[in-house]
This record gives sequence, structure tokens and C-alpha cells, in this order.
Amino acid sequence: MFHGSIPALVTPFKNGAVDRDAFVALVERQIQGGSSALVPVGTTGETSTLSTQEHKDVVTLCVEITKGRVPVIAGAGANATDEAIELVEHAKTVGADAALVVCPYYNNPNQDGLEAHFRAINDAVAMPVLLYNVPGRTVVDLAPDTVARLAQLPNIVGIKDATGDMERVSQHMAAIPEGTQFVQLSGDDPSALGYLAMGGMGCISVTANVMPEACAAMHKAFHAGNLDEARAIERKLIALHKAMFCSPSPGPAKYALSKLGLCTDEVRLPITAPSAEKRAEIDQAMALAGLNA
Repeated sequence: MFHGSIPALVTPFKNGAVDRDAFVALVERQIQGGSSALVPVGTTGETSTLSTQEHKDVVTLCVEITKGRVPVIAGAGANATDEAIELVEHAKTVGADAALVVCPYYNNPNQDGLEAHFRAINDAVAMPVLLYNVPGRTVVDLAPDTVARLAQLPNIVGIKDATGDMERVSQHMAAIPEGTQFVQLSGDDPSALGYLAMGGMGCISVTANVMPEACAAMHKAFHAGNLDEARAIERKLIALHKAMFCSPSPGPAKYALSKLGLCTDEVRLPITAPSAEKRAEIDQAMALAGLNA
């Protein structure tokens, strides 16, 4: 099952188009940095402003570069169930290891609608699926009881929980029948260490785009029982975790990567690049984390 530090990869742009060369370099950097898996075209990958073809091309490219060295969890969410199924089918066809499917956004479905959405995906494609609950973006919240019912489906293997509510780990565990294979991953960098302590297995991370080695080391230290080391690493990263959201994401991550010479800081509207004031905040956080760009 999935574990450890898993970057939600940015999609680099150059002159408005996907920068394939930069993406290849970013993927290689993540693998060399110890990341446990990769998530292309998630929220941080600006999937909402990629065309369907661009989305599919980035997933395909990620699988081709990775060559099985680490699992690829392809972003495959949509607010239309049929479209989500199409993206999951594509992910399976090109060889991704799993799909990350966000709760439908804008539609504002109730729990019955959310459950029916994920059941339809489970029934349509024989592929591991991670639920993705991020109420701050989707407006809807996937309730623990709904998660527990979905966890019993054969293709639903886990959740990315970006609520920042560590209580959810225990709520899910209490509601899901013992022996069920279901992995819980945080989607909130600042609370990731606490999430691990509650029983989570890893984090789908924004910060890992910028500091893959440190993020991977924190998870490895925790799982090895070296809690003091994990805490020490987390203290160095906490300002950077916060800075990654000082301006609409992934603007800060792309700015930080541009400072490191790894890609441009281009984002697509309606996301805009961080202001001068926010860039200074990111610079300071990078310095505190030991990055001298």
C-alpha cells in the first residue's frame, strides 16, 4: 500500500504550454530524493486548468519516466462522474498504479451522491482508487461513515484527507471493519506528522515539490521509531509548509522551484503568481528550511 512522502507534482509551464523537459527533471529529482510515490495532475498539478488531453499527456509522461521505480497515483477527479471514469480508465490504460479521485466540486452533492459517484467509479474500472477529501476546495465533506462504506468496495484502497482534522484517522479506523485494506494519507503538510502519530501512513505533499529529501526523511524517521529526529525535521519545514499557501497554490511552490532553477514560476489563470511581499515570505521560509537559492 502507499506510504511515506508523496509529492503532488506541479505541472511546469513554459510560454503557456506544459514544459515536458522540466517535468521529466522534476520527476527524476523526486525519485532520487526518496519520494515513495508520485501524484501527477492533482490539485497542485493545476488539473482544473489543464485540457483533458494535457491531463492525459502528463499522466502518460509521468508513467513513462518513472518506469515502475515508484508507484504513480494519477489524479483523476472531475465534477462529472462519467468524466472521472474516463480519466481513471486512461490512468489504468497507460499503466498508472492507482487513481486519486477528488470529491465532485461545485455540484455540492449530498452523502448519497458522493457515495454513488465513487461506487460508479469502483464498478466501472478495476483499478485501485484513493478517495480525496478536500472540503476547502470542493465545498462538500466526505463523512467518515461514507468513507467506511466505500472502504469495503474492492477497488477503493485508501483516502487522501486534506481536512487537517487528525481526529478523522481514528474515526475512519473505528468505522471500517477490522482487516480491511485501507490506507490513510494526509493531504495537509503542517499536520502530517500528527496524522502519522494517529495512524496515518504518509502524506500527499505540496512541500515535497521543493524539499523532497527532507520530507522523505521525516517520514522515514517516524516509521523507524525515531520520533525526535522526525520532530526536528518538521520544525525546519513548518515555515515552508505555511509559505506554500501564503498565496493561491501552486504559485508559491512554482516560485520556490523557479528560485532553484527547476522550472518557471508560470501558473494559469485564474491563479496568479505570488506578490513581491509573498515572494519575500517564501524566500524567508526557504532560508529557514536550509535552502539557499
